[in-house]
Amino acid sequence: MARLDEVIDQGTEVGVISDTHGLVRPEALDALRSCELILHAGDVGSPEVLDELEQIAPVRAVRGNVDRGAWAVGLPLRDVVEVGGAMIYLMHDIADLDLDPVAAEFAVVVTGHSHKPGAERRRGVLYLNPGSAGPRRFTLPIALARLRISGDRCRHEIIDLG
Repeated sequence: MARLDEVIDQGTEVGVISDTHGLVRPEALDALRSCELILHAGDVGSPEVLDELEQIAPVRAVRGNVDRGAWAVGLPLRDVVEVGGAMIYLMHDIADLDLDPVAAEFAVVVTGHSHKPGAERRRGVLYLNPGSAGPRRFTLPIALARLRISGDRCRHEIIDLG
């Protein structure tokens, strides 16, 4: 039997999705099933998207440039989410970044908008764009991401749904 100090913290699984534009693909739902929290980086498209995601896990979402109408008014333009010991800055368009993530002590900046999945570490901060999980745009992949957060450590995985 393992001693308590030998048990490895498996961390928190966070799903990261963006640019659904009103479409929730079954493949996206399957990829998010193990998540304890879902972050939506805007261009949700309709409140039904958030309702479907809420069936899996709690959702934090921000408003994107296509999110209009009474249902979208309640979505913030930016959000700060704390998971374990990691602070995440959630917004739609990286061009609207209004602070220095290092100075603000964010571990992760999550954005969408470009429909291009990608991840890059800069000065210790992970910049994560899960890509678009909604309708295909041009030849860009259909994708989302997952974060595994353990303490203040964050690992990411981009999942191609195509």
